[in-house]
Amino acid sequence: MTECPVGAVLAVAAELIVDDFGVTYVDVDGVEERGLLDVLWSVPFERVLPVRGFSSFKGQRNFSGWWWLATTGEHVGFESWLERDQLMMLDFDRDVVAVSSQPFWLSWRDGARRRRHAPDYFARSADGSALVMDVRPDDRIPSEDAEAFAVTAAACELVGWRYLRVGAVDAVFAANVRWLAGYRHRRFGVGERAELLRGVFATPRPLAEGVAVAGDGLALLPVLFHLLWSGVLVTDAVVAPLGADSIICAAGVS
Repeated sequence: MTECPVGAVLAVAAELIVDDFGVTYVDVDGVEERGLLDVLWSVPFERVLPVRGFSSFKGQRNFSGWWWLATTGEHVGFESWLERDQLMMLDFDRDVVAVSSQPFWLSWRDGARRRRHAPDYFARSADGSALVMDVRPDDRIPSEDAEAFAVTAAACELVGWRYLRVGAVDAVFAANVRWLAGYRHRRFGVGERAELLRGVFATPRPLAEGVAVAGDGLALLPVLFHLLWSGVLVTDAVVAPLGADSIICAAGVS
């Protein structure tokens, strides 16, 4: 993940104060609300509706859709495969408790004109802190968008939110998490098989070896993948594709 450049944030923040920022959002009942950021910053934006729709038309270059967020059991929209992957990562992050897409319009004055920007995601962490995220590849950021990202970062800093502009996820990590996501529903992680696997991998061991010790691999693998998704069991999902030799252990075991 890429932080918005510190220099750009500071330059923008030096010229703007929190009173300069307006916010427009749509509450859970579909009612549009608007006001100043310094008044509305405490709104639970992780629960709001998208401020704009997700387009779909013949010949469209990007792909829009809905991701079932296992964290909350709700659907969250995305407008590209890249956004889908970043949303998947938020769902995989055990510290994230809720996510909304296109959560609000942030507006500000740029000289004589009024500008606005809708970040891609708003995420709430277990400790109550907030993350605002824009998803855009490094090589697809024209100057006006870079300015909007810098202004958004400055606004977030003024109200104590974290801001990230992110690009592509590491290919190996994305592939592993995408595979585990197929087993993210909690129904895979209940029952005797889950308890059995927790016991087997209380001692770190290769995936195939642990499953063989536990018994019926065909029945146990979906449970194992869910436990890896949920963080009950852990492995290094960055260095190599998940496979028979991947070392699996219980969370907190080194």
